[in-house]
Amino acid sequence: MKERLPHEVMAMRATREFQDGDYVNLGYGIPNLCAGLIPPDKEVIFHAQNGVLGYGRLLLEGEGERVDLNYVDAGIRPFEAQPGMCWFDMALSFDMIRGGHLDATVLGALEVSEKGDLANWTRGETVGAGIGGGMDLAVGAKRVIVLLEHVTRKGEPRVLKRCKLPLTAKECVDLVITDIAVIQVEKQGLLLKEVAPGWTVEEIQALTEPRLAIAPDLCEISL
Repeated sequence: MKERLPHEVMAMRATREFQDGDYVNLGYGIPNLCAGLIPPDKEVIFHAQNGVLGYGRLLLEGEGERVDLNYVDAGIRPFEAQPGMCWFDMALSFDMIRGGHLDATVLGALEVSEKGDLANWTRGETVGAGIGGGMDLAVGAKRVIVLLEHVTRKGEPRVLKRCKLPLTAKECVDLVITDIAVIQVEKQGLLLKEVAPGWTVEEIQALTEPRLAIAPDLCEISL
């Protein structure tokens, strides 16, 4: 079986997209890992929907003795306090999102379409599931980066011609980073820009429903 990129490497690749001074919101799951992977010479200010700006890395299991439940993000995940970190109410937090003040959001996904449609809030059978702030982030951030495993546990593609699950937002995704590829969403369709070490274009295409265009400067994923 071909080796796939671990979640930490996927998140590290996503951090390459951040510019110094960017304001970024991280979604639940793999995107959370980005907060602890910023190089010391780059400043990225992380935002959470519950009303916090400028928090540090999320604390991992086994660091419970350091957890202060006053310092949690919108998913009740504890984080390290940072100098200059500030708090505000949720109304102001969503004003930041809807006002276009976030440079990027990194979201997890269940499915992404060739047009950049995003499905990430329900598998369809979940009772009482709520969409939360995902739709606001998907349409409010200046750039939407999605992290997901390329196929389901059954080996079915997650990058589709058309999403099968209920949508979070339409035509909102700019860049897709999976455990085998980096794919840019363009008006003409999907552009394969990077491949995981040891993977060929043909192998990635076989696991992707829509046809991929190949970037002229196609290369291996690097950090």
